[in-house]
Amino acid sequence: MSAAQARDLLLRGGRIIDPSQGMDAVGDVLLRDGRVLACGGGLGVPDGAEVVDVAGLVVAPGLIDVHVHLREPGREDVETVATGAHAAVAGGFTAVCAMPNTRPVTDNQATVGFVKRQGEAAGYARVYPYGAISVGQRGETLAEFGEMVGAGAVAFSDDGRPVESAHLVRTALEYARTFGVPVAEHCEDMSLAHGGSMNEGLMSAKLGLKGIPAEAEEIFVIRDILLARRTGGHIHLCHLSTKGSVELVRWGKERGVRVTAEVCSHHVSLTEAAVDGYNTNAKMNPPLRTAEDVEALQQGLADGTIDLLVTDHAPHHYDEKEREFADAPNGIVGLETALGVNCTWLLHRGVVSLSQMVDAMSCKPARVFNLPGGTLAPGALADVTVFDPARRWVVAPQAFRSKGRNTPYAGVGLTGQARLTVVGGRIVYRAE
Repeated sequence: MSAAQARDLLLRGGRIIDPSQGMDAVGDVLLRDGRVLACGGGLGVPDGAEVVDVAGLVVAPGLIDVHVHLREPGREDVETVATGAHAAVAGGFTAVCAMPNTRPVTDNQATVGFVKRQGEAAGYARVYPYGAISVGQRGETLAEFGEMVGAGAVAFSDDGRPVESAHLVRTALEYARTFGVPVAEHCEDMSLAHGGSMNEGLMSAKLGLKGIPAEAEEIFVIRDILLARRTGGHIHLCHLSTKGSVELVRWGKERGVRVTAEVCSHHVSLTEAAVDGYNTNAKMNPPLRTAEDVEALQQGLADGTIDLLVTDHAPHHYDEKEREFADAPNGIVGLETALGVNCTWLLHRGVVSLSQMVDAMSCKPARVFNLPGGTLAPGALADVTVFDPARRWVVAPQAFRSKGRNTPYAGVGLTGQARLTVVGGRIVYRAE
């Protein structure tokens, strides 16, 4: 441990929001040897400690994003683990979970270990790898779950490619249950979605684009909930986008099924109208839906039906997004805009409280994925996010730490921004 890491760090006078402890109070947070030593009012200053005045700012357990695409190995031209982890801390995230749709696919202990080591070497946000459900994400043969868990995998997913076989999903849930990790599913019935490039509705008709109906998502949502009920396994539903999906998750939870769900910042802030003009930076999968869907997703988040807020950070090269809309790849970057988007569309519009937002971005991700962090309780990891929910700024993609610039929020004014990110007691990002 370096001398810089060993030095005590005192965050003084901030508004501490820690839903894991039911805490909302002005006070100090003292970090020592990579752990939280104390949290509360009027803490003394240890000899030699670095003191950072955070008065007027929110001090929260480090934000955790369980759904990012870091592209390494294989597409280091569009993102690396290091650039993605750097973007994460600039956005206030102290930990991210990296999806396995890399080249080669992260479907064995070697690639899982590689991603984990790259994250450790970068020295920014903690990087927790996913393992693929199936070998090569081909949806045919179950990958070696035990070996990947041993190498550091925290969950399993074929995200980007829906698992068509209900039998394979059932088997995955049974195996994952023995290791105490979730199976994270990309819910999309390709027989309905094939060839679609946006939400099916009036806007797709106007633009002459083939649409993806809501039912393409909802059919697999209910299938996977039923399989989780059958197996007792933990199904985690990725990037939900429709009103019907929220209703189905609510149905499952009311019956005691081990189902959790996430929603992306863009799906609770934008509608299919953002696609108008064939804007490829608003092309994603699942697609942006209707205002009614957005309202239902927001309500689901507010009432706890939807557990987590994520980014689905998906960088692409500029040239790839400059194609015809139907041919352009899906996905947007989100690590550096999510906090501002969530504050702007959810917090400041009264959809969720400050505590609810922190819970969905920090405490619940840690609990749902069995990750360290998500709390400022004494002895916890010294991962802390300090942000200003009232700070106004304009999204400038050219200033991103990520290699990706593909965002529908370019030039948009947001309110809410990370000011200081601490990982393991070490300041890894400080806003200018």
